[in-house]
Parts: sequence; structure tokens; C-alpha cells
Amino acid sequence: MTEKVATPPAAKLTAVKGMNDVLPPESASVEWFESKVRHLMARFAYRNIRTPIVERTPLFVRGLGAVTDIVEKEMYCFEDRLNGDPLTLRPEATAGVVRAALEHSLLYDGGKRLYYMGPMFRHERPQKGRYRQFDQIGAEALGFPGPEVDAELILMAIALWAEIGLTDVRLELNSLGQPAERQAHRQALIAYFEQSIDTLDEEARRRLYSNPLRILDTKNPQMQSLVNAAPQLLDFLGEASLLHFGTLKSILDANGAAYTVNPRLVRGLDYYNLTVFEFTTDRLGSQGTVCAGGRYDYLFEQLGGKPTPAVGWALGVDRVLALVKTADGLGTTAPLDAYAIVTDAAAMPLVLSTLQLLRVAGLSVQMHASGVEGMGSMKSQFKRADGSGARYALIFGSDEIATGQVTIKPLRDPSVLQVTQPLADLALWARTLQSNV
Repeated sequence: MTEKVATPPAAKLTAVKGMNDVLPPESASVEWFESKVRHLMARFAYRNIRTPIVERTPLFVRGLGAVTDIVEKEMYCFEDRLNGDPLTLRPEATAGVVRAALEHSLLYDGGKRLYYMGPMFRHERPQKGRYRQFDQIGAEALGFPGPEVDAELILMAIALWAEIGLTDVRLELNSLGQPAERQAHRQALIAYFEQSIDTLDEEARRRLYSNPLRILDTKNPQMQSLVNAAPQLLDFLGEASLLHFGTLKSILDANGAAYTVNPRLVRGLDYYNLTVFEFTTDRLGSQGTVCAGGRYDYLFEQLGGKPTPAVGWALGVDRVLALVKTADGLGTTAPLDAYAIVTDAAAMPLVLSTLQLLRVAGLSVQMHASGVEGMGSMKSQFKRADGSGARYALIFGSDEIATGQVTIKPLRDPSVLQVTQPLADLALWARTLQSNV
């Protein structure tokens, strides 16, 4: 007789660390916020674009810069099993938007205002407000060279904060100038930091000759005094760059938009020039940047296209929702209009056809469905109806079914009376309910 070998229990399957499920009712917060964004983008005449989650790896190496943290350490890269192509889960969306604009000649008839929503992926240590999969929303204005479009995008973000009730964010501005100006500043930075090489930490030394501008963004407290005294890029800007920056500030001033010029504000991606900006808060600790963006007039050329001006911003959905989670309406779904209570499963064909008519009329209706325990008692169904948050219970009892009627019982407003009326009149009741919302 062969002895049976015990099969070990299967390992519990869980989500990848840093890639989180968004469950009801929290998912309602995301829907609420996305709805606000869609309406705002429509008012500013921005149209939606959707690009693939997976792109060819060279897109990001060429677009973001080979020595950026994203390309060096944070991308999810793999080979296509079919043809060996190097592929990457998108760590950001701007490069993909520009690739799509080039591939489909999107700007053949003039500039385009676009926005996107969706997940991005970065392989880093997960922490609050910084996950391996995270949702971003961004706006991109392609083909417009003037500072008025920079201002338009900033004012759009400010309008979004007002729309969702976010008050404790501040706007910081800087100008990165043009490549020649930035190169002169770069050489001055290298010379300056070389004089204090022993003060630099390991990360700063690594960046000194590859990307010294990023040293200005260090969080090392022992380097702050050194960084604060470093040459400022604004001192290297030419007349055209200063005019662009000055015009932007004058437009913001005219619109009552408060801001601070931060000479140390830089961007971690190589494609930025001229205007850069961030909306920040103190409420999220080290992850205090809520929205960031700027002008990237050279990205089209880096990706093989003709010189094309462009500017945009992106925000982290998780971070914004963390700031407004106490706002009115956030985190709740639209109230359910009615919950159908059914005492006899044989009545389901009639009940379902009636509920379909109500849904066509615009009501949100939940049907009580039988489980392994059957339809359940009237008491248990009322308990479920109350827990659903529905405004009314529709009672399809044996007496109602026999006479072609339904009882409508209010669950939230004690001043409204319970009534019984013919099924044929429910459409009129639905329209009345809709008009009173």
C-alpha cells in the first residue's frame, strides 16, 4: 500500500508590495476626483489622450536621460518574449504622449491641449505617498511657445485646488533657462562644488559631473549651507529667458495667484527648460510635492521629431486625495435611490423587468438576490436595504404581486409617507424622484 504524501498548502496570493488594491468605498474617492478633473479639463479645452502602459525602453532612456534616477534605478524593464524587444512599464506619461504625437502627426494642424489619467510604475521602496504603482493625472500643451500657456496650466491647477477644496498648497517657480545658459551654470556649479568635495555626500559626488543640478535638490541637512550658497541659475539667464519668466509672473500677478520664486527648484528629468514649477504642502512630510511641471521644448527633438515647444504638469492622485479626504462628498458614492425587497423568488421575472424600467428612467436600484440561504426573511432584507444607504425600499410582497402593485417605503426621511401604488405608475414616480434631487 502506497503511503499518501501530504500536499503542502498553497502560498497565500497577495498583491505585489507597493501595488495596492483600491476597494469601495475608497474607490469612490478616485471616481469623485477624476470626475472633477474631467469637467475642469473640458472648461480649459483640454482633450483626453490614452497611451500604452508598456513602451519600448529606448523611449525613456532618450527622453528622460540615461543618468536620471528613474532610468538608472526605478524602471520595470523586461524583454518581449516574441521578438526580444526591450520593454518598460511606463514610469511617467509625458514621453509617451510626445511619442504618440510624433507617430500620429498629431500637430500637423496646430498645437494641441491634452490630458491623461492612469497608472505609472517605478521600482522603488514603497512608502506612504510613494508606491510602485501609482495613478497620475497630467496636462500637456504641445506646440505653444509662449509664457501665457505656462500660466494657463498653472492657473488650471489652481482652479482644480479650488474645485476640490484644497487650500494649504503653495506654488514655487523657477526658470531653467535654455541649454547654453544651463551649461554655463553647470560649469559654475562643478567648479563651486569641487572646492568643497569633502563636504559632498556619496550621492552628490556621483552626480557632480553627470548631473550637478540635481545636487541642489539634496535633502542632506549637512549639505544645506553649501547648497544655499551655490551659484544660482537665474544669474545666468539671458534676455529672452528673463522676459519669458517675467511675463509668466506678471500674468500670475494679474490673476491673484500667489507664488514664491525658488532658485533651487530643479527637475529630475533632462527634457525641461525655461519655466518649472511645483505645488507643495507641509502636510505630507517628505512627499510634499503634490503637482509638478514645466516647459520641455527639446523633448520632441530628443525623440526624433522637429523642434516643438511644449509645457505640462502631472499630479499624484494618492497625494491629492490624502489632502482632501475630509472634503464634503469625497469617499462616498452617489446615494442609492432604491433597494428592492422580494419575498418570493418566483416573482423575480416581474421584479427584474420593473427595476430595468426604473434604471432606464435614471434611478440607481439594487435588487435583493438570493444566496445560499435563500431569499431571507423580510426583516433581514430590510436590514440589508437600510445598510445599502438607499433612500427607499421597494417591497414586492405576495399581496403586492397579486394586485400588480409595489409598496414604496422611505428609509431616510420620516416625514415622507409609505405608499402602495400600481407598477404601471412607477415610471412617473421615478421621474418625480429625479426632478426633486
